[in-house]
Amino acid sequence: MIEVFFGDNLDVLPGFAAGRFDLIYIDPPFNTGKVQARTQLATARDPDGDRTGFQGERYRTTRLATRSYPDAFDNYLGFLEPRLREAHRLLAPTASLFVHLDYREVHYAKVLLDQIFGRDCFQNEIIWAYDYGARATKRWSAKHDNILWYTRHPTTYTFHLTEVDRIPYMAPELVGPEKAARGKTPTDTWWHTIVSPTGHEKTGYPTQKPLGVLERIVKVHSSPGMQLGDFFAGSGSFGDAADRLGRDVVLIDNNPAAIDVMRRRFAARDVRLPTPLARPA
Repeated sequence: MIEVFFGDNLDVLPGFAAGRFDLIYIDPPFNTGKVQARTQLATARDPDGDRTGFQGERYRTTRLATRSYPDAFDNYLGFLEPRLREAHRLLAPTASLFVHLDYREVHYAKVLLDQIFGRDCFQNEIIWAYDYGARATKRWSAKHDNILWYTRHPTTYTFHLTEVDRIPYMAPELVGPEKAARGKTPTDTWWHTIVSPTGHEKTGYPTQKPLGVLERIVKVHSSPGMQLGDFFAGSGSFGDAADRLGRDVVLIDNNPAAIDVMRRRFAARDVRLPTPLARPA
């Protein structure tokens, strides 16, 4: 089941009991210093359209909606710290927290997480690498995100490596046909494309993350029937991944555009949506 809450996560989270969640993934604002926005467009044939397309047909493009949220903070760690402390409180004894950031704040966030969780509970920094978009001309183009993995206990935690999707060997002729056919387990560097602007996953919400990355986290770090959480839910991609894999999930967001996207995305699912503001039971 998917349960969605509308509101500031710092107002909603204290209502949950300690140890409630077996896995928490958060994708907070990256503090880019700008407004993150995504505009949805629709294109249809129109003899009086504004452009010429395939086989000389005329087409007209219509702007459907623009979804956005502010992504600038004077005191980013001051914003993040109480929410990370809530995440620590809410994790079950064998649970994990994944914090998805990029180069701007990840190093500062790691120092903060070390203070909250203890350095011995830091397990990995996962690099999600992709290759899409514009190229910088005055520095190396940034084409990766950073995902920090912390556990509630330093040595006892859920980790089902046998459930992971395997990847091809780069030199299959060196390992033999049996190993080549089976593939190998991923490392801490995950190559995966972003959500295609024209793909079926696309919701129109800015900074949407791909299901392939999130399903890997869900498969390996939880089991069916477990309770998962994401309190920067955005378009609901983590909730989608959790639900597809038989987990219950709580999603929180304070952006009405996010709630609207999730309402449409989960229309055919077993979902409890806010009307207009739900609080944890």
